[in-house]
Amino acid sequence: MFKHILVFSLFSFLSINLLAGETAPADTTHPDQKPAKEFTISADDPVVAMLDSLALLTVFRNIEKRAEIPDRSDDFPPGFSPEYSDSVYEARIRKLNAYSPIEFEYNASVKSYINLYAERRRDLTERVLGLAQLYFPLFEEQLDKHNLPLELKYLAVIESALNPVARSHMGATGLWQFMYGTGKMYGLQVNSMIDDRSDIYKSTIAACEHFVDLYEIYNDWNLVLAAYNAGGGNVNRAIRRAGGVKDFWAIRHFLPRETRNYVPAFMGVTYVMEYAREHNLYPNPPIYSHFDVDTVEVTQQLSLRTVSEFLDIPLDHLRYLNPTFRQNIIPHNERNPYSLRLPRDYTGLFIANADTIYNHKTPEEIRQEELAAQMRETTVHVVRRGEVLGSIARRYGTSVRQIQRLNNMRGTLIRPGQRLIVRQPVRPATQLSSNTNTHVVKRGETLGLIASRYGISLNQIRQWNHITGSTIHPGQNLIVRNPGETESQGKEESSTAQAVEEIKEDEAKIEEDEQNQPGEYVYYTVQKGDTLNDIAARYDHLSVDELKELNDLECEGESNLEPGKKIKITAEN
Repeated sequence: MFKHILVFSLFSFLSINLLAGETAPADTTHPDQKPAKEFTISADDPVVAMLDSLALLTVFRNIEKRAEIPDRSDDFPPGFSPEYSDSVYEARIRKLNAYSPIEFEYNASVKSYINLYAERRRDLTERVLGLAQLYFPLFEEQLDKHNLPLELKYLAVIESALNPVARSHMGATGLWQFMYGTGKMYGLQVNSMIDDRSDIYKSTIAACEHFVDLYEIYNDWNLVLAAYNAGGGNVNRAIRRAGGVKDFWAIRHFLPRETRNYVPAFMGVTYVMEYAREHNLYPNPPIYSHFDVDTVEVTQQLSLRTVSEFLDIPLDHLRYLNPTFRQNIIPHNERNPYSLRLPRDYTGLFIANADTIYNHKTPEEIRQEELAAQMRETTVHVVRRGEVLGSIARRYGTSVRQIQRLNNMRGTLIRPGQRLIVRQPVRPATQLSSNTNTHVVKRGETLGLIASRYGISLNQIRQWNHITGSTIHPGQNLIVRNPGETESQGKEESSTAQAVEEIKEDEAKIEEDEQNQPGEYVYYTVQKGDTLNDIAARYDHLSVDELKELNDLECEGESNLEPGKKIKITAEN
């Protein structure tokens, strides 16, 4: 029975415009002839946009500062784009076939993709070649482990342009552009915290397993590529419509349009990557290559922001190396611990300070924990019928003014069922963990580590020491306590005491006013069916509008009021 595997990829929405249609003989049959020139990729094609997205990756920001690559050939001047005849392309394609189980062809479609990567987007193709140094060693290891053609590594170039954070409009994600359903079939977990489709190792293993399953079905690598793009159902229907022939070029016009050009795109990319030097293309490396990155096992929940602060690694670099973690948080998983990918030079520093890093909290995390603690310790009172603020305040040993402040109330009007915060814990003043005013930098220390040790923030230590970046040197003296802190703290305590006295005076005044209210107001208890019009009719000196304003009501005069509700009525003079 045919095993239906539904797969969509980033390339599944690529639209290829044929200027003169797709009926050219050289582009529709099993071609051994020189390609026709009717097939052209449009300037706004999404595959071009995917390549252009590499220009935004922060790992390339320092690329202009790098020296010229030393192994560049002297055959061509820099920037020169050589051109070759169709016979040269055909001869090189035949060489690819000599050592690959994948059957490569040369036709107009393939030539268009060769031109895209070798001529039209040369600078971005060199970035792809640079990213290949980071990802291809891993791809080759897993492809070899699964006994698969190593050329399949080039499929990721079509899928994502080797951008690990690539995401299609259909929701396909990661280097191999797995859809949610397909990723789940291969054990890729997706939730609010993590997305294994963006995990470089897990997604590569899943892609290899998927290739193995598809090849067991079709026993033809070009059909495997088509099924990877369009899904097995579309490929099966195309085979039936073509009379049962299992050949990509024979069923091509029965496939979705994007899939018709998916296999030629793979062939064009493979050619360019294999013959890059012949086209004067050389790797434009990012900050990190495969051998610049190492992994450490995470034994507790860990924030990428904490790692960034401690090790002075830009957060966007950590996010690029660890795209799996959607909220910048690495969850703790006791059975299958997650790994943190770091620049190799920082792994020793991380391991040496692991306990401190795990226990460290950023100012934002501390603030969130304090707020959570306050919410746990906050006392809430549900107003009952007949209660007033004064009686509630006395019950909880607080004041009317304090309840008004906690609930952002201007007046004293409350209603049954209303939830009032009646007590919140007082936050103690933060104190530094050391009485030392200065710190002598030791070898291996960073600003993040020093700031955490003294219980201060990076911004404070930078400001006190007039540091704009994060560079420090062994033996350097750093101010770790604000010299004016003691004096300012005393002033703050004095002003706080004064404010407390003023609050007490205000609260006493409010309570006194509340006690005097019975002489100024009377209260009417709403009966079933009462409206504001009915109540106003009982008291000739009040209108409906005055009742609404006095009781802070928004209902209409003819609307029924809640039985048992107390309505404040101005006492007659």
